[in-house]
Amino acid sequence: MTDRTITKENPYKICFVCLGNICRSPTAEGIFQHLVNERGYQPYFYIDSAGTSAYHIGEPANSKSRDVARKHGIELRSRARKFTVSDLDEFDLILAMDHENMHNIRQLDSRNQYSGKIKLMRDFDPNPGDGAVPDPYHGGMDGFQHVFDIVKRSCENLLDELEENIQKTDP
Repeated sequence: MTDRTITKENPYKICFVCLGNICRSPTAEGIFQHLVNERGYQPYFYIDSAGTSAYHIGEPANSKSRDVARKHGIELRSRARKFTVSDLDEFDLILAMDHENMHNIRQLDSRNQYSGKIKLMRDFDPNPGDGAVPDPYHGGMDGFQHVFDIVKRSCENLLDELEENIQKTDP
């Protein structure tokens, strides 16, 4: 996935992207940050999330997403923002939650120079299904728990892959 060395001086930058940036992508951001913290890799990563729409700019994550994450000891602290063209250059890896959002991100890449860093979140899921993290918004608490489970196992596999490229400078 990446052939570059990840160091404190050159952290790996990841952006998780869904439509409104209030359910799926903040859940992914929170879970990935939690896993990074658990493994002591905070200085090696810059983690963010965004939405392809501007529906919820400035809002916290959906209360149901926050409740499910909190049950697992994870706080979702992000505020919704819109994904921008400059994010294409800024991030090493951009993970769309579904095919529609991937399409929206790729439309911003008019010269097709960033296609190698735009992937689906479920590319890292051992059980990828149709490749999409479903929108939990109308699925009740079960829908939010289902999304949490998908995103957690995908984030675990993603971090396992990236871990091989971390060059620790401390003893």
